[in-house]
Amino acid sequence: MTTGPSSPVRRRGRPRATERADTRERIHHAALELFAERGFHATGVAEIGARADVQRGALYYHIGSKQDLLWAILRDYTQLLLADAERIVEAGADPVETLRRLIRSHVELIVTHRRAVAVHLRDADALTHEHAVVLQQLRDRLQHHWQDVMDAGHAAGQLRTADHIVTNGMLGMLNSLGYWYRERGTHSPAEIADILTDTVLSGLRATGDNTKG
Repeated sequence: MTTGPSSPVRRRGRPRATERADTRERIHHAALELFAERGFHATGVAEIGARADVQRGALYYHIGSKQDLLWAILRDYTQLLLADAERIVEAGADPVETLRRLIRSHVELIVTHRRAVAVHLRDADALTHEHAVVLQQLRDRLQHHWQDVMDAGHAAGQLRTADHIVTNGMLGMLNSLGYWYRERGTHSPAEIADILTDTVLSGLRATGDNTKG
């Protein structure tokens, strides 16, 4: 008696690449949720595995450590901010308009990735020294883009100052959005960006500057 062709039997072994990627994504998302809710130190690896529906034995196949998850969350978020800042600066608009776009981008990314922001604000000091150094380098690159725009605006007579204290204070103000923003608040992210931009520029614009932005 003959039988028809049968489906190939999948051999046991390492998971397929797409399955591995999907599992890693679930683990990453679970860690992000738990770190944002409870904090890095108060979250156990077993809790991450349970939230991601991954058995503890398989969990370590996909991650190196809880520290690696924290690093990935903070690195990826900071790289998003950096990439969008680079895109805006490279567009070559005048400094005031570039600053306006930077502020809007920063606000929108903070709102969109507010869980990562919460982890960043609370648990960045839990990184190992090596990871902390690289994260600071990414932050410095981001700040340099903002400072370059401030310097260009001051040199063009559009901004009254380019003091790095002002740049640091402006970024600090925007980053604090992660503490108080509420999704059901009275203002949309775009409205918040406009309010903050108008407030910042009203103090920074040089007297007599008539450029748009």
